[in-house]
Amino acid sequence: MPLLGPPTPTCVLTSTAPPSTTAGHATDRYVEIGSFTKVLTGTALTRLASADILTLDDPVDRWLPAAPSGTGITLRGLAEHTSGLPRLPPGLGGGRDPYAPFDAEALQALLPRLTDIAVRPPGGEPEYSNLGYAVLGAALEKAAGLPYEELLSAYVLEPLGVREIAARPDPALRLLAPGRLGRPRRPWTTTGAILPAGGLWATPRAVADTLTRLVLDGRLGPPSPSWQRSGTLHWHNGATRHASLFAGAAADGRWVVVHRLNGSPGGTDQLGARMLKGT
Repeated sequence: MPLLGPPTPTCVLTSTAPPSTTAGHATDRYVEIGSFTKVLTGTALTRLASADILTLDDPVDRWLPAAPSGTGITLRGLAEHTSGLPRLPPGLGGGRDPYAPFDAEALQALLPRLTDIAVRPPGGEPEYSNLGYAVLGAALEKAAGLPYEELLSAYVLEPLGVREIAARPDPALRLLAPGRLGRPRRPWTTTGAILPAGGLWATPRAVADTLTRLVLDGRLGPPSPSWQRSGTLHWHNGATRHASLFAGAAADGRWVVVHRLNGSPGGTDQLGARMLKGT
């Protein structure tokens, strides 16, 4: 008898139907949201700019003096993935817990080498960069004088009226992907320097509130440069080793959030896009 693989727990929230869950997923348990974290980091950037604490076009070395001067890398470029920095820090990405070694000290040691490790000229073609968002998060911390989680709470989550988003949620409230024997899979360690790029946890209903309040309601001003755009659609996805997310909202008010455990990120994106199209 062939062995069955683990199920794919799925949670779907949409503007056109009640929330639905399958295979044990839930709307009120904390799950990994991966790179959807970037939306919140980018919103923190625009909020700090609105408060005249920084400007979007500040050079990165204004806030991180260890970075070389004259690189052409700006805070806006980091948010828009046009900094020229690579997707990951050099030497990172292998093993079962790839981000664990990338702590604040590792990022600080990398800052003087930003020009050397760049893969494109700044301000040119986009190069999706988790490293860029780690650098951006560190710059925002310096500008605000607060740790990442505190500045996110003060400038984004509290004004937005969203709770249920955290870097270190109570383990009893987390929902992890099931393994073959039913045991929860171990998540990556993303509480170090990579946190602003993809380390947050949230309940799916908090993701839905964040999506609609930022994009459709405009509660904190125009959507930040972190959002991906396709015509009138603002969207972002996120993926970790065993979790994937798609969240998108159209100008006509339609929106969808899809979160899956053990499902492929591409499949999650496709499901979200089909639901927005109504097919």
